[in-house]
Amino acid sequence: EVQLQASGGGLVQTGGSLRLSCAYSGFTDDNFAIGWFRQAPGKDREGVSCISSDGDTSSSDSVKGRATISRDSAKNTVYLQINSMEPEDTAVYYCNAKMGLSSYWSAGTQVTVSS
Repeated sequence: EVQLQASGGGLVQTGGSLRLSCAYSGFTDDNFAIGWFRQAPGKDREGVSCISSDGDTSSSDSVKGRATISRDSAKNTVYLQINSMEPEDTAVYYCNAKMGLSSYWSAGTQVTVSS
């Protein structure tokens, strides 16, 4: 059974940094992409960053230059580091794995940035 667990959320001050972790299990190989998404109150869920099975990465304009996504296959974990955090980064963060037509979601982890 595929499982993803997002962790590392919390309260951080404006200008601070946070590292989120997405631990995954149940995959038969590493041929899948992992993405981070977030949903702020009253807003649609939006993509933040993603990393392919080959290590290619991309980030949304809202976090570009502030976010780094990385993958540690030995630990079955994907990390999202966000620096220079802003109140607009406040949201529930989710990780998602895509393998072919299948898509798997973690439960969310709350990130709150105080001004």
